[in-house]
Amino acid sequence: MGSVPAQVKPGELSVRHALMVFTSPRELFARVEDTGAYGWALVVLIALFILIGYAEVQTGLIERSIDQRTEGALAKIEETQAHLIDRVELRDRMEDVRKTGEFKKLLARLGGVVFTPVYMLASLLLIASILYSAVALTGRKPEYHTLMSICVYAAFIELVGYTVRLAMVIYYRTTYVDTSLGLLAAPGEASPLVAIDPFRIWFWVLVVLGLIVTRQLSRRVAVASCVLMALVAAGTRIGMQYAMKAQALG
Repeated sequence: MGSVPAQVKPGELSVRHALMVFTSPRELFARVEDTGAYGWALVVLIALFILIGYAEVQTGLIERSIDQRTEGALAKIEETQAHLIDRVELRDRMEDVRKTGEFKKLLARLGGVVFTPVYMLASLLLIASILYSAVALTGRKPEYHTLMSICVYAAFIELVGYTVRLAMVIYYRTTYVDTSLGLLAAPGEASPLVAIDPFRIWFWVLVVLGLIVTRQLSRRVAVASCVLMALVAAGTRIGMQYAMKAQALG
């Protein structure tokens, strides 16, 4: 994998080195050691995810999309049930639909500002924990801070993906955008193409590189472990998409 430059000293790692994940990832991971040097980088990463989520909420497109679906549901109720039930019951059902729409708006706002950053944090902790177990099983000494540093700095690639998605939302004035090949599917349709996302693939490639450079895992085991986790994550994402689609149809 090449030698590490002599001037690079392990432990010299801070938030400002995050940009190296795009330009010199090998040199970045060569700086990693079993310390808590990733702390501020993680704080900045989560804060930026929150800002991106807040910016998307501020566009108003999420609320508009929910309003359109709510109006469609109200029109359907009025068309199919107006002649079957009395006016009071019809009004109550339509009011329930409106309340559900408002609740979905609240969840959507929280999803962008709270749920997405929390999900990202939980994912990084889970990945580092699984890798810790994988390292231990190989008989090597697992270093949790090293593994977390690899995951945190690699996750700045995911941040770029979310930024690109926000730019697409603003440009196309719709929330039906994605950085994966799922964008090729019809709006609102579930598709296994959502599993093919260049930013997520790039993230896993960086994690593999980090594991090899820090000698936490051999090349073969690092590739096998990350490919397996990537496939599980992709399968979960596809399953969630189909589940949400089934719920919407129901």
